[in-house]
Amino acid sequence: MSVHSDKTVSIGEIELLQAPDLPMTADAIFEDLTHYFGRNLGRRTIRTRSPYLYQAVVYAARDRLMERCGKTSMAVEREDMRRVSYLSLEFLMGRLLRNALLNLDIEDETAEALQRIGLNLEDIYDCEHDAGLGNGGLGRLAACFLDSCATLSLPVVGYGIRYQYGMFRQRIDNGHQLEEPDPWLREGFPWEVERFELAQTVKFGGRTSTHIDAAGETRSVWVDTHDVLAIPYDIPIPGYKNNIVNTLRLWSAAATDEFDLEEFNAGSYTDAVASKNLAENISMVLYPNTATASGYELRLRQQYFLVSASLQDTLRYYSYHHGNDVSEFANKNCLQLNDTHPAVAVAELMRLLIDEFHLGWDDAWDITRKTMAYTNHTLLPEALETWPVALFRRLLPRLLDIIYEINSRFIAEVSERWPGDSDRIQRMSLIEEGSEPMIRMAYLAIVGSASVNGVAALHTKLLTEASRNCGPTSSTTRRMASHSVVG
Repeated sequence: MSVHSDKTVSIGEIELLQAPDLPMTADAIFEDLTHYFGRNLGRRTIRTRSPYLYQAVVYAARDRLMERCGKTSMAVEREDMRRVSYLSLEFLMGRLLRNALLNLDIEDETAEALQRIGLNLEDIYDCEHDAGLGNGGLGRLAACFLDSCATLSLPVVGYGIRYQYGMFRQRIDNGHQLEEPDPWLREGFPWEVERFELAQTVKFGGRTSTHIDAAGETRSVWVDTHDVLAIPYDIPIPGYKNNIVNTLRLWSAAATDEFDLEEFNAGSYTDAVASKNLAENISMVLYPNTATASGYELRLRQQYFLVSASLQDTLRYYSYHHGNDVSEFANKNCLQLNDTHPAVAVAELMRLLIDEFHLGWDDAWDITRKTMAYTNHTLLPEALETWPVALFRRLLPRLLDIIYEINSRFIAEVSERWPGDSDRIQRMSLIEEGSEPMIRMAYLAIVGSASVNGVAALHTKLLTEASRNCGPTSSTTRRMASHSVVG
């Protein structure tokens, strides 16, 4: 049966097209890994620490993971379950092979298959590089969250950035630490599956233009933008011995046009690929150096790139199954923000609902507030991320418009609750005034979220107690009050 690009295949048809489950025996695994090593990777000589033998073992395991990933997705679709989109700038996944074999319950069978050609599974484990997708506690929490959700059979999709280089690789020379680039993708990453057909376009720069639509409503449009392509790569995340496999979707940045052919033919080779290099820089390095203006701007580009691509993808999935009526979006989706890095998601979801789905402000805000959830990682004021208004105006002008409108309505609510208390208004405003006005991203996340928590029970308790100290308020002001004691 052939499937054409213009035909929508139903889930029932997909189930009919699926082959029977792959066997989990040592014989079947041996057959698969030798097939991948010889036919797919084109290798003949077996070496103990060959990266190709490691890749062959991964492909054999990944086949079985992808079967279960497909069935997990179909079950979620069939039951029309609420999905969680977990946005994090880091995922410290570690090495995946041992975890995958353990969760699939085929570690012994894989070891037996390798013993037939005189190899030890532990040697294969040693061939795997750590994925350079995270640095510390934030990334490890995100990775554990995905593992736990899969084990608990919860429908969760992780969203992150596919960094070409990790933070750094440490080498000790004569007692001194030397930092080197971490080219963890150099030998390939066999766990990932590229999904170019689901690529999203992310906008930067430009300006906001307004017009009157056919219904007589004033509409804003983000125009004259410099666009970047976000290409997704999927990694299977298995639960522990339960046949549930969720997905971690990582975005890689690419130029919408590879290079300017006219510039190239004119001999301006550097200028011809300038836009390509600028785009790819977004997913080049985990945590660029923010001591420079360019590194500082790149950090904001990374955050918005992650958020915009992920929210567009979530809305794409919803629209595919429910049409363009987004009134039920909050009932079918939760967007969990891991720390303040993806906090701009509050403004981006508002932009998409208003500009792309043509909702009014109140309806869009109601959906946004019911959809967002925020995990706060610290109460220390110096660690609560802020961004200059001027940088937002240049890089994300449409988002700045929306943030100012959110703040205006929030300040009106605070003023109604505490009339004449200008100090409180200044303290709780999303915009920190001064010689250089700054946007308080944690404040934005709290105002726009239905749920706020800390990373531990004590942390959440501190957030709650800080809120109660301000007395009974409306739900929005009460969430914001937790920051009034540190702002």
